[in-house]
Amino acid sequence: MAHLTASVEYGIHCLLWLAGTDDQPRSGRDLAEFQGISPSFVTKIFGKLGKAGIVRAVEGVRGGYLLARAPEQISILQIVDAVEGANPLFACQDIRGRCAIFGARPPGWATNGTCSIHAVMLKAEKAMRDMLAAYSLADIGQAVTRKAPAGFPEEVNGWFGDRLDARTRKAGEVTISGE
Repeated sequence: MAHLTASVEYGIHCLLWLAGTDDQPRSGRDLAEFQGISPSFVTKIFGKLGKAGIVRAVEGVRGGYLLARAPEQISILQIVDAVEGANPLFACQDIRGRCAIFGARPPGWATNGTCSIHAVMLKAEKAMRDMLAAYSLADIGQAVTRKAPAGFPEEVNGWFGDRLDARTRKAGEVTISGE
């Protein structure tokens, strides 16, 4: 978790739009358009989320992605680790043994045990991971719902529904004209 990139933020935003869809998949292309990002970026993020068991893909014209678990069962830490990997916040370089006055042989007192700087960073990482684990996708979704105007969820569902209907009509036209 060295640096949380935009992939985490976009991933969480996209996951929020999957929550509460009544098992109606949302396409990666639609999620990308809704967020103003490239479909390949969403595909890359969702590939990682799929491997982590956070989303599952549904095939077909009406397919796309669904949450693999309830939003209450998906912690923000799980999303971060899926997208970024469970990398440490701080990679200690063990500089303490390289002091010029030590020469090629640093004394044991300087290098024994955990580096004092690394110890502080480990505590900071634990606090951050604990905080991210304490919040679920549902918690963030509830916060967004409280801020948004009353009709916003219906507006979002309508936007995605219009695109799904257009895809379904287009697929039907191809089938009919191909007969």
